[in-house]
Amino acid sequence: MTRYRNRGLLKTIFLAVLLGGSTQRALSADDSIISDLDYDYREFVYWLKRAADEKKIPGAALAIVSREGIMYLQTWGLSDVSNKKRVTNDSVFRIASMSKTFAGTAAALLIEKDLQSWDTKIRDVFPDLRIGNKSVSRDITLKHVVSHSTGLMPHSYSNMLDDGVVYDKIRDKFHQIPTVCSPGECYGYQNVIFSLIADVVENSTNISYEEFLSKEIFKPLGMTSASVGMDSFVNDPNATEPHRMVRGNWRTTTTNPAYYSVAPASGINASIFDMTMWVRANLGAFPEVMSPVFLSNLHAPIIDTPHGNYFNRWSGIEKAYYATGWRVFDYRGLRVVHHGGGVRGFRSEMVFVPGANIGMVLLFNAESNLANDVVPTFLDNLTKSN
Repeated sequence: MTRYRNRGLLKTIFLAVLLGGSTQRALSADDSIISDLDYDYREFVYWLKRAADEKKIPGAALAIVSREGIMYLQTWGLSDVSNKKRVTNDSVFRIASMSKTFAGTAAALLIEKDLQSWDTKIRDVFPDLRIGNKSVSRDITLKHVVSHSTGLMPHSYSNMLDDGVVYDKIRDKFHQIPTVCSPGECYGYQNVIFSLIADVVENSTNISYEEFLSKEIFKPLGMTSASVGMDSFVNDPNATEPHRMVRGNWRTTTTNPAYYSVAPASGINASIFDMTMWVRANLGAFPEVMSPVFLSNLHAPIIDTPHGNYFNRWSGIEKAYYATGWRVFDYRGLRVVHHGGGVRGFRSEMVFVPGANIGMVLLFNAESNLANDVVPTFLDNLTKSN
């Protein structure tokens, strides 16, 4: 365990050696760490850079990894279009809904520590909290929450988050959410209800959700720039600015604090280096932190997800599910684990294929639908080489 806690302290040295003294260039074919897959990622990188340049995306960070290490790492563009500060490997982005993967892992750690059970009913943890407008919702469990299978109306109260209403003020309205099916019977993506995970973590451990993530995930994996919450983001000198397209030009935009109040759903900030450690961890690089059995359970499908969302419209999708904070799908014969994210001014995507020992993460400090095409393009290049 100590080996991986110390890893964060070696981050600067590690990058300087790995990237030949520069954190601004990509790894070449000669100096990259080779996985057990013969995958030429150059076509994908060329496509992405060209597409991002065409759309004049302000700033981006891309990494391709294996269990063994970083295969490719590059940043480009600006952290803030108004002051021309460039994106670097230390630049911090909001990862938006990719935060759900950490929340799912946090819940799974509670189970591993025998602090909770997947069958724990939310009403047993919080007896005074009423959820849903039908009695069947009294049976919602922790497993239902992490897998978006509560049976509640999808995106319940996300409109209030959009209007700037914070989680603590919405929680009292949970009893008004329409129940559309019995728990476990249908999929309904949530932001507000999903954030009950933080409440369960804090109730179970007597420490804050932020402290739990730092102690159990960030520090053991050497994610030295990762943080939770708006204050951590705005006070970080390496934080990138959010951008939106205004009358044909990218402009910096404001941050909606309400989406930080649902920390399990969208409250994490991280650099591209942090995210390489996260994807590698989920590929099995650090068994002392997350064992093979733990990962197998974490990535196991729980509920089918219906056709209609952007990822379910990719032509290669054969079957799609939600697992414990992760999306899982079969794509042209490959079992793939994925999550994307988007909040005002940011987009992000990450994906990995455990059987091929390869993963990818991309961070944009801009709202662009180019992110919708990143994962299938990455996977199509992967399948071509097999």
